[in-house]
Amino acid sequence: MTSSKQQILVAAAACFMEQGFHTTTIDDVARRLGATKGRIYHHYPAKIDLFFDVHREGMARLFRAVEPAMQAPGDGLTVLAAMLHAHALALMDNYDFESVVVQGVQLHRFGALTPAQRQVLDELIASRDQFESLFKQQAEAARRDGSMAELDVSVAVKTMLGALQWSLIWYRPEADAGPSSRAALAAAMVRTLINGLQRRS
Repeated sequence: MTSSKQQILVAAAACFMEQGFHTTTIDDVARRLGATKGRIYHHYPAKIDLFFDVHREGMARLFRAVEPAMQAPGDGLTVLAAMLHAHALALMDNYDFESVVVQGVQLHRFGALTPAQRQVLDELIASRDQFESLFKQQAEAARRDGSMAELDVSVAVKTMLGALQWSLIWYRPEADAGPSSRAALAAAMVRTLINGLQRRS
C-alpha cells in the first residue's frame, strides 16, 4: 500500500470513528488529511469504497497482532490468553480502525446496500468469521488438553471476543498513559476472562 493511500485510510478511519459512516463526507476526510478531494477520489470512487478499505485494514491489523501470539509457549489456555491479550491491545492501539470494523458489522446487518456493495461487505464479514475461528480452534485445543473446562467452545469464544470488543465503547484513548498502561489494562481484561475458563479441580 502506498504511503498516500495509507494516509487517506488513517484520516478516514478517524472521521468514520468520530462521525459515523453516514455523516462523514469526502470533504471531511480531505480536511482531516489537509488535501483536496481529488487526492481521495484518485484512489476511491465513492465514500463506501473508502469505508470498505478502512474496514479491510482494521481486520488486517487484528490478524497481524493475533497470529504471532498463536506461537506462544504453554498449554492451550496459556496460548489462548496470549491471543486474547494481543487482540485487546490491537483494539486499543488501532482504536479508530477497529471502531470502523464494528460499524461495518452494523452496516451489514441493517444498511441499505446495492448487491455489489453487499457482496464486498459479505467478504469482509467472512474475514471476521475467519478471525473468530482462530480463537475457536485454540479454545478447542485448550479443552482437549484439559487446561480449559468442558465449556461450549462457540459460546465461550463469542463471549470473550464480545467482551473485548465492548472496550471500544468504554475505552478512551485520550485518557490512557501510554503503551504500558494499555498493556496493563489488556492483561487485567484477559485475566478476568481466562479465570472463568479454567478447569476447576
